[in-house]
Amino acid sequence: MVSRYLDPKIDLAFKRVFGQHADLLKSFLNAVLPLPDDGLIDSLEYLTPEQVPELPGLFKNSIVDVKCQDTRGRIFIVEMQMLWSTSFEQRIVFSASNAYVKQLRSGQDYASLKPVYALALTNQVFDFETDNYHHHYKIVSLQDSLRVLKGLEFVFIELPKFKPRSQTDRRMQVKWLRFLSEVGRNDQAVQDLAEDPEIRSAMDLVEVGAFTPEELEAYHIHMDKLRLEATVIKDAKAEGKAEGKAEGIQEVARNLKAQGLPLAAIAQATGLGVRDIEDL
Repeated sequence: MVSRYLDPKIDLAFKRVFGQHADLLKSFLNAVLPLPDDGLIDSLEYLTPEQVPELPGLFKNSIVDVKCQDTRGRIFIVEMQMLWSTSFEQRIVFSASNAYVKQLRSGQDYASLKPVYALALTNQVFDFETDNYHHHYKIVSLQDSLRVLKGLEFVFIELPKFKPRSQTDRRMQVKWLRFLSEVGRNDQAVQDLAEDPEIRSAMDLVEVGAFTPEELEAYHIHMDKLRLEATVIKDAKAEGKAEGKAEGIQEVARNLKAQGLPLAAIAQATGLGVRDIEDL
């Protein structure tokens, strides 16, 4: 049975929900960010307008940048991304640092800088050493972990690891992560989510009927591309194991590159570095 909903993890739907509806984004950020109970987000504003892509070739990693003010009047910036790549951690550190630096304009002093939270959600597992799906990083002293350099914090959420303890769990973090993980896959299984008005609004936004024929065509082309890449990567991994030699792995990478797959996907399939693949 065809789902009534688009997958909210895909750029087109993701930005429709979180890039255009501040009330839903505020609810989501309050649910997944490690904010104190007396420091939840009270209001936010988008730093850059997010445009829904109109053509298949325009699908990119989802990025939503917002300036938030909490209930204590403190201001901070959240850069939210839905992405994965072989250089995942480096990209997030670079991107968050860039968001931090760009705040400072000519003539301003460092005291005007606001903290930056980098929130990255991935549909891939990148940390195989733990079952935890929610990762929170700070810049801390090695001698005293309570001493923190304020300015940058990182939150990574691995969606494939997320498993609700029960369908009756009503915590907002669980509801929002179920929205991202389950909507668009099994309509029957997510009907209980609609009991929450905020999640219901988000589900309405990703209903198939809310998109134009052109947007739906772009969405399905993108989904077909993702499925093809997943199949090719799986086959490439099997071929690489069968070869068992560096020459065989390089040949696999060379073939994938000739098929036009992204370098990051080829690196994932072969274990080679992106620069090595560029040189093939």
